[in-house]
Amino acid sequence: MGQSEPRSVSGMSLHGSTARLSEARRVAIFGGTHGNEMSGVALVNLWIKNGADIQRRGADIKPFITNPKAVEKCVRYVDTDLNRAFTHENLSASGGDEFPYEVRRAQEINRMFGPKGSPEAYDVIFDLHNTTSNMGCTLILESSKDHFNLQMMNYIKKAISPASCLVLLNEHPLLKYSTSRSVAKHPVGLEVGPQPQGVLRSNIFEAMRVILKHALDFIELFNEGMEFPPCTVEVFRVSERIDYPRDANGNIIAMVHPNLQDCDWEPLNPGDPMFQTFDGKTIPYQGSCTVYPTFINEAAYYEKQQAFMTTRRETLAASGIRKA
Repeated sequence: MGQSEPRSVSGMSLHGSTARLSEARRVAIFGGTHGNEMSGVALVNLWIKNGADIQRRGADIKPFITNPKAVEKCVRYVDTDLNRAFTHENLSASGGDEFPYEVRRAQEINRMFGPKGSPEAYDVIFDLHNTTSNMGCTLILESSKDHFNLQMMNYIKKAISPASCLVLLNEHPLLKYSTSRSVAKHPVGLEVGPQPQGVLRSNIFEAMRVILKHALDFIELFNEGMEFPPCTVEVFRVSERIDYPRDANGNIIAMVHPNLQDCDWEPLNPGDPMFQTFDGKTIPYQGSCTVYPTFINEAAYYEKQQAFMTTRRETLAASGIRKA
């Protein structure tokens, strides 16, 4: 990636006092939120049968298949996307079988691991996903002010170095969505790809397993009293969702340009090729500044009218943390 873009530092002062946080005693690992994303499904099923690899002192860690009907059919969802279903309206609605399956499932998960936003909610939920995009290993952070998660992600990045693990900050007032992990006090998403839907690749499976190992190691160390000093974490903040070019009837008329395909996290500059029409014409990126696209040509996002997402690179400052 290019290094020319200036970075901003936001968050708490690196020289501020150490934050004292509650122990992370209740931890869940979700697989199968999307039933055809196979690494999370396979790992969670493995750990349900034998949880030795995920046991850590001081924490109760629960592996959980989030959308069993979708997993059984090997589809993303049955009625509606479970990873968009955890809205206040859905979780507070009363009713029964008239609701879509995933809405009823969201209510059930909220009862088991929440309630969302309450002191009784699980401390940490890891939600395991695969992407068809060439994103590599990507941790998803919901809040720039979640210093526990920032410290965890800094720990993971250092632990797997020189391998890469990037952080996507999904903190946008208009583009956030109501994920299954949002039930927890500290929600953590993990995207690993590229991997086709309904397929297992050993390298993707192993990369996900290793990241979870280090994440759980961090939780164990924190619970046992280790203090983590202030740090900085490079993140890619969600900026804009870009749709495919379409005709007046809503039909797609261009593809991701070959110069952009598989180039997740690489700089996209104004004037760079972005799309290619079916008759070979290039449509350039017309933004005002350099951005870093990701989820490029993700198979599941055609229905969501998204060709890729643009991000801006930032550096966040995390305060030191220790258990209260």
